[in-house]
Amino acid sequence: MNFSKEEVARYSRHLVLPEFNITGQRKLKNARVLVVGAGGLGAPLLQYLTAAGVGTLGIVDFDVVEESNLQRQVLFSEDDIGKPKAQAALEKLEKLNRHIKLTAYQTRLHSQNALDIIKDYDIVADGTDNFATRYLINDACVILGKVNVYGSVYGFEGQVSVFNHPKREGHNGPNYRDLFPSPPPPDLVPNCAEGGVIGVLPGIIGSLQASEVIKVITGIGELLSGKLFLFDALRFETKTVKIRKNESQKPIQELIDYDLFCEVGKNDRNETKIKQITPKELHQLILENKDFQLIDVREPHEYEIVNIQGTLIPSDMLDSRMHEISTEKQVVLHCKSGTRSAKAIQYLENEYGFKNLYNLNGGIQAYSDNVDQTLPKY
Repeated sequence: MNFSKEEVARYSRHLVLPEFNITGQRKLKNARVLVVGAGGLGAPLLQYLTAAGVGTLGIVDFDVVEESNLQRQVLFSEDDIGKPKAQAALEKLEKLNRHIKLTAYQTRLHSQNALDIIKDYDIVADGTDNFATRYLINDACVILGKVNVYGSVYGFEGQVSVFNHPKREGHNGPNYRDLFPSPPPPDLVPNCAEGGVIGVLPGIIGSLQASEVIKVITGIGELLSGKLFLFDALRFETKTVKIRKNESQKPIQELIDYDLFCEVGKNDRNETKIKQITPKELHQLILENKDFQLIDVREPHEYEIVNIQGTLIPSDMLDSRMHEISTEKQVVLHCKSGTRSAKAIQYLENEYGFKNLYNLNGGIQAYSDNVDQTLPKY
């Protein structure tokens, strides 16, 4: 495969590397990589793989660009707000490198389409943020014999690994299920919207994923196959732990219902068992000056960002401040999205027998959308 004069100039810093040279660049040009998720991890992944000259890149994302994305998803700008992420990413990347082929899949990856999409690629780079899709990607890669370059971020911490990489002896290396045989209970794992993530962290972890993708393609260096790299940005500490094959694991032969496997929606089903109040109904209580109590179960730093004048009782202080919660009049609990307040109500009902608690459906975010658009969203 020959390179044009322009390509030689573009990739010259690769070509002069003795360990990489024109052979490695040819391998990149011949490679086909699918990036699932064009968000925090996907942004640096896509930018660096595009710039490096990976010949064919696929982008899977069903979401649209939101203002809250811009703190970390540096592929996008304010002009992209409201646009489909996959298409917006493709348009930006086409301007970065005209020598490669880009395909956007504006869809959610699920059990019915995963095998059809992934089969046309050599490597999948997992830039997703939920367990259901991680297990789906893993299982599809195992079934199809594809390499899965994994990354995840939360708060100030990130992880990177290379799963299902073929070994010389004919067997593949450990996969995601060897590390996590089953997903954690959904109640124990808040998402980035609830728990937050420092903006630079996805850039660091996504760049490390891109590095591993390039090493897989070119065959240079030592891969994170059979190893999990852990990074703590707050303490600037790193650790690499070994992952071993779980010989007792059942062979992965077909895709399953991953939402059911990961109990996606379990919290929503539990919330339907508790009493709910809509933002407009809460607003009406305020307008009519009704005698009720409003309690905010978020953290103090969230309350400082935006509040609707509720009494701040963080979830972890419910036991010590339970006496402040009325047992006589209507009590409305709220958080950011309605999830934590629903859990708080379930706890108070089960442990203390409260019967008068109502959950603000959608939390303060829904109140901002439906009642008072002047309230900031975070």
